[in-house]
Amino acid sequence: MSGVAALGVCFALAGLPSLPPLFVPVTEFTLAWTHSIEKVRWEEDYAVESFNNKLGARLVATQARIKGSAAGMEPPEKAVLHNGWYEYKPAKTYPSTLRLMRSKYVPDYRWCQKEQCLPLSAVMPSDGDVTLVYACTEHNTAQGE
Repeated sequence: MSGVAALGVCFALAGLPSLPPLFVPVTEFTLAWTHSIEKVRWEEDYAVESFNNKLGARLVATQARIKGSAAGMEPPEKAVLHNGWYEYKPAKTYPSTLRLMRSKYVPDYRWCQKEQCLPLSAVMPSDGDVTLVYACTEHNTAQGE
């Protein structure tokens, strides 16, 4: 064995910090959701890469897409319309933690890996509040700052 910890993401429930995070080995994934009012689909692509910090990994926002536009949801200025999607590079390239608001009143996020998508609840159950997603390694699941 090489001693190198697997890269991935950790999921934690913000409202239940005493629960240990859930580690999912992954180096690329997409988060997708439909806006609760405008019913417009959004997708964000992320990579997990090795990084010399206390976690040994960091998230990289690589690409994002919006299927159309609606009131208050205009695509960024440099977005390019391609096959009905406004595609763009996210402004925040290295987010330390994604804070996903999850409510029982709207459809859950979609977790996509290798073009297979599932409701996020199939990966990490929701407590109806905020789910934290951050890069981590198999051996170091502490939340990044």
